[in-house]
This record gives sequence, C-alpha cells and structure tokens, in this order.
Amino acid sequence: MSEHDWTEVVGAVGLFALVISVITTIIVQVARTWRAKAVLAREGEYKRLAETAVRTQEGTERQLAELGSRLSQMEARMTSLERVLKEVE
Repeated sequence: MSEHDWTEVVGAVGLFALVISVITTIIVQVARTWRAKAVLAREGEYKRLAETAVRTQEGTERQLAELGSRLSQMEARMTSLERVLKEVE
C-alpha cells in the first residue's frame, strides 16, 4: 500500500468515527428529550392528583364542621330536654 492509500484509509476511519459520534449524540439527545417530556407529564399528573386530594380534603373538612355544629345543637337540645325531664319528676 502506498502512502496515499493509508491517507484514504485514515480519512475514511476518521469520517466513519465522526458520523458515528454525531449519530450517537443525536440519539442521546432525543432520548433525553423524550425522558424530559415523560417527567413533565408525570409531574403534571401528580399535580392534578394533589389538587384533587386537596379539594376532597376541603370538602371533608366542611362536612366535618357541619356535623360538628349539628352535634353541638343536638347536645344543647339534649341538655334542655334533660332539664325539662328533671323538672317534671
């Protein structure tokens, strides 16, 4: 082989290495982009789930407050009824 042939071989190997490097870089970047999109979608789902949980908890708190006031009213009525019954005895 002549010196010119070796130059062509080295050039071809270098070009092949460059093409492989570029393709690998592109694949890695596309994979990172897809992964980032998946993470954002998952975070959106978690946010939506957290908002639903907060709304549900607020509704439960309102119901508990309402039940607490009803229980207080019933307790007051029961106390007055006990007083009336004691007076009747």
